[in-house]
Amino acid sequence: QVQLVESGGDLVRAGGSLRLSCAASGSTSGITVMDWYRQAPGKQRELVAFITSQGNTNYADSVKGRFTISRDSAKYTVYLQMNRLKPEDTAVYYCHAVAIPMSVYWGQGTQVTVSS
Repeated sequence: QVQLVESGGDLVRAGGSLRLSCAASGSTSGITVMDWYRQAPGKQRELVAFITSQGNTNYADSVKGRFTISRDSAKYTVYLQMNRLKPEDTAVYYCHAVAIPMSVYWGQGTQVTVSS
């Protein structure tokens, strides 16, 4: 079992920055991928960015160049640095992990609100 706890969500003005954190605990050695999803009101949950255990990353087109995913392996923590935030980035952001064997875990979510 893996537990994920997000933090860092807040209300920020457009153009501002936030850093989200996701701390993993439990059977963390089996984690292969950690990522951030987001879900805006009335919309489907979408993948924002992921990072593999080898450090490979990828991003949704809508956040490329503005968001950066990183990790602190020693602390089993993943970060999402969000710069030049836009009102359309407003959503609940969820941390997600995939572990071997094929198990998936979700955090409880953290609210990000960007005002125009």
